[in-house]
Amino acid sequence: MLVKIKEALMREFDVGYPHSQSPRPIKKGNRANIRNKIIAWEQGKEFYDGNRSSGYGGFSYDGRWSKIMPKIIEEYGLSEGSSVLEIGSKKGFFLYDLKQALPEIKVRGQEMSSYLIDNTMEPVQEFVQLGGYDLLPFKNNEFDFVMAFGCVYILNLKGVMDCLREIQRVGKGKSYITVGAYRTEEEKDLFLEWTLLGTTILHVDEWLEVF
Repeated sequence: MLVKIKEALMREFDVGYPHSQSPRPIKKGNRANIRNKIIAWEQGKEFYDGNRSSGYGGFSYDGRWSKIMPKIIEEYGLSEGSSVLEIGSKKGFFLYDLKQALPEIKVRGQEMSSYLIDNTMEPVQEFVQLGGYDLLPFKNNEFDFVMAFGCVYILNLKGVMDCLREIQRVGKGKSYITVGAYRTEEEKDLFLEWTLLGTTILHVDEWLEVF
């Protein structure tokens, strides 16, 4: 969901993120149990590069952001002179592909997992730092665009609100935020069965109220 808080506007926008097409079967009750969630919340090697039942099952670069980077650049009016922050930068795949498209663009990343910081792609590792998502060590209006992909909803509700306020503060009004949302009880059940870090999972209408 794209949020333009400063202009008091928000709209749903699909950047066309290319999810993996490989089958990823998980037996009911085999993933979102407390043991796997404990492993996941360590946010270390076992979660990102370990067994699929406890996390990603291998988190490696495949260039998928590069396929939609032209669309992102056009939608948000990015250029070589722009500044971009990614909250939850993981191993830096988005930042790397962005720098490949616009080599002179200023990028920064904020990531709460030290394992991911240590394993961030070398070309962008110097631009990424360790820290939470609800208190950003950046100046007001520092970034032309803020990306928060699949990370905000792992916070509790207060953390979510603090993070959204921080995005508003450090950005200039353009941001792309994805959250854990559902429209039906079936969608909710499927999401809860799958997610390991999801903490604030709300109905779409509830998310609109939060925003």
